[in-house]
Amino acid sequence: MQRRFIVAGSLAGAAGLSAPNLAAAQPRLRWRCPGSFPKSVDTLWAAHELFCRRVQDLTDGAFQITPFGPGEIVPALQVMDSVGQGSIECGFTPALFYYGKDPALAFGTAVPFGPSSRQMWSWLHLGGGRDVMRDVYADQGVWAIPATNTGAQMGGWFRREIRTLDDMKGLKMRIAGLAGAVMTKLGVVAQQLAPGDIYPALERGVVDAAEYIGPYDDEKLGFNRIAKFYYYPGWWEYAPSTDIMVNLKAWEALPAHYRLAMETAGAEVWHWSMAKFDQINPPAMKRLLATGTQLKPYSREILLGAYKATQELYGEIAEQNPRFRRVWDHWEKHRHEQAQWFRVSEDSMANFLAVAMNR
Repeated sequence: MQRRFIVAGSLAGAAGLSAPNLAAAQPRLRWRCPGSFPKSVDTLWAAHELFCRRVQDLTDGAFQITPFGPGEIVPALQVMDSVGQGSIECGFTPALFYYGKDPALAFGTAVPFGPSSRQMWSWLHLGGGRDVMRDVYADQGVWAIPATNTGAQMGGWFRREIRTLDDMKGLKMRIAGLAGAVMTKLGVVAQQLAPGDIYPALERGVVDAAEYIGPYDDEKLGFNRIAKFYYYPGWWEYAPSTDIMVNLKAWEALPAHYRLAMETAGAEVWHWSMAKFDQINPPAMKRLLATGTQLKPYSREILLGAYKATQELYGEIAEQNPRFRRVWDHWEKHRHEQAQWFRVSEDSMANFLAVAMNR
């Protein structure tokens, strides 16, 4: 008994002495992480900051990542390029901003009539989504860590009411990613603008309509002061993901526990951001409606037209881009496998509650 006590005590003492030495042995890294979202959009900026802070916490301060807003180091729409080129170590940006380089990148964020946040998480982490997307990101010189999700978004702000597909023709609209190509098929003049450029474009009449995120962030940017018609659903970005993109060579050179810290922080912030948006959007919606915003659903005609145009677009891209087809087929298989489960477990309850709560 005495011998076992001495050995246990000696091991405890050795562990106590070795811990500081292990901490001191960690490489001290200082990285910069510019993002695509302005600091005025405080929830996405908070997610950006939280990711950086959690990596520092998980490495006892040895690995410090400093967040920067758009334009402080690189412009909002050049974050991925700068990361891939090695000008910066990492950045916070959605892959769909760069779909012009490879349309398959859009699947890393959101695609028209795509997955819910639960389906997206399931596909990325357990359904093989990150595996099938790995080469897509690698061609851009980056490793992508899903690190934020806004949940369901809205369908945009319009200066005038739209009821039919004819009302869409000639409309100038800020809209990002593949959704812009779908809107083009409907006769819309689609434009991709950085988040910080949307308000002045709407104010000056450069665009007639604009989509961004949801009630809280849209209110912060003041879109309701210019356009009063607020449409839903946001069929093009049902639950978009934003990545921490890391220069691929820098990622491969990181110690394994630093990579784990970044992946862990990404998962934490992903779920924090979804919960945060679900908390802050309902009161923001009430404030908007109280100040004159008119909430409107897209008509069935417009939704069906958009869905048809989406399927046509996917088919056209897939004919020219085998990788897009591979990712699209992979996602479609995953969705069809889940469809019945979501119909009986989620949709049926949501439909019942929608009726019951409106009585």
